Amino acid sequence: MSELLILENVLVPSSMIANTHGFGGTRVADCVHGDLVMRDGRAVALQPSAGTAEAAHLITPRLTECHVHLDKCHTISRMEGVGGDLAAAIEAQHRDRALWTEDDLRQRAERGLQELITAGCGVVRSHLDWSPDPATGMAPLAWHVLRELAADYKDRISLELAPLVDTTELIDPTRAKALRKEIANGGGALGVFVFNQPNRREAIRAAVRVAEKFGLALDFHVDEGLHSGLDGLEMIADILIETGFQGSVLCGHACSLINVSGDPLDALIEKIARSGLTVASLPTSNLYLQGRRTGTPDRRGITRIQELRDAGVPVVVGTDNVRDAFCPLGRHDPRKSLEIAALAAHLDPPFGDYLPMITTEAQKALGHSPTTVDGAVIEDLLIFDAASTSDWLTGTTAPKPLTDILTGDLT
Repeated sequence: MSELLILENVLVPSSMIANTHGFGGTRVADCVHGDLVMRDGRAVALQPSAGTAEAAHLITPRLTECHVHLDKCHTISRMEGVGGDLAAAIEAQHRDRALWTEDDLRQRAERGLQELITAGCGVVRSHLDWSPDPATGMAPLAWHVLRELAADYKDRISLELAPLVDTTELIDPTRAKALRKEIANGGGALGVFVFNQPNRREAIRAAVRVAEKFGLALDFHVDEGLHSGLDGLEMIADILIETGFQGSVLCGHACSLINVSGDPLDALIEKIARSGLTVASLPTSNLYLQGRRTGTPDRRGITRIQELRDAGVPVVVGTDNVRDAFCPLGRHDPRKSLEIAALAAHLDPPFGDYLPMITTEAQKALGHSPTTVDGAVIEDLLIFDAASTSDWLTGTTAPKPLTDILTGDLT
């Protein structure tokens, strides 16, 4: 006999339903309303609700955080006189590394993980600076600490690691061999910092070769600036098209895309679409660091979210840095990051259209199969105190796992 559970009077964003015609429910703006039917531990339908009250709860899959830096987070309180552009942040964070002990890294990264879990995340990818120990040449301490945390928290959240390397690490054969072996053993993604290095095209090719050989995902920090001459994103697209690489490729930042407009922008975005890559907008750090001049900035450090999406390029949103030299404020919460992206990029309602940027599209960007509400196991679903997607996006109350709801009456 099948087990049946009914959760009364809830909303589900339409963008979170794969089979919108077969799942049922009554359309309410960008959501559907009804009683959620769960059979044998899976959500199978929305049936008409007997209640007349307005729904006050909204159901989504667990959130996906595509880009954070758990090795750096929560260090700002011990820094003095921090501020400035990307170069200043890199220098300040480099000085702070002298304080990175095993206990320090674990305490800060664990705090970040707890924030992500509270926010409702099921999957997170964290970059970490890949600076091998100069004496031993071994992997950095953060790699070992974060791998231990990934194992410790595997029943609560899936933590994926992406060592972030400079292009020089990839074109040096000895260093590249040690790096790819370590990453392959750790099952992570290969992260590459592509800025204005003279060897960046060669390094991108090397990264693609390594990813193909070892079955790794690629995750680039690319064109993290607003000045002219940053063309890494186009290089990546060209090389992906040329090689026919079929793996997962995520390109974070892409701020300099804002410098291109008109026909050149259309041509570049068409190329990006053909390459199959996904762009990650990282609004908090980019708004804080980019466009710095004397006084109030007059340029936005954010990529062309609307134009990319209109052309069919998948765009996701990540939290990036939290309370460190790159962004001295914030918390690990994809919902908050999406809210900031909506404000910065003028993303207009309905806000349910953008929910995939921190759920289904973000899962695909990390190489996972997307989870929608219809057909999801109960353990993969969240319930929010929200009466609309606008209410959901601006909410401050933490979601609850659906497994915590023991009865069908939420009133």
